[in-house]
Amino acid sequence: MTADELATALAGLGVEFSRDEDDAFLVILPGERRHRTLVWLVLGDHQVLIESFVCRAPDENAEEVYRFLLQRNARLRTVAYALDGSGDIHLVGRLSRHALTVDELDTVLGVVLATSDADFNAILERGFAGAIRREWAWRISRGESVRNLLAFRHLVDPD
Repeated sequence: MTADELATALAGLGVEFSRDEDDAFLVILPGERRHRTLVWLVLGDHQVLIESFVCRAPDENAEEVYRFLLQRNARLRTVAYALDGSGDIHLVGRLSRHALTVDELDTVLGVVLATSDADFNAILERGFAGAIRREWAWRISRGESVRNLLAFRHLVDPD
């Protein structure tokens, strides 16, 4: 797939994207648990790199977070969880440029979005429970809304 064909395919899928001068594409996908998921599609000579930042390095329980990610990798298609040099969590994959069709592109973007969105809270619960509890307490003390933290209420009030 050429860069122009990829641009046409993304437009046809109705996803928001931008294209830089090196024919790298930043795709913006709306989510449910995460506001949005950003996916880089970088065309190489023979392959397409797929990369999406999921979450920064965990503050706590890193071993439990990484075990969760490795177990999830066994069930993923085309992409897998990986860590960068700082320990930040990404979904990464590579496809042959010849294997990238509109259907495969739709599938890959769907896998990245579904995985990132579905796993986001589980990663936060494992790796940022203390920060969530502190944020909850700080907001309550100031009379501020905890609406966007309600998915984590069980971490604050187990009853």
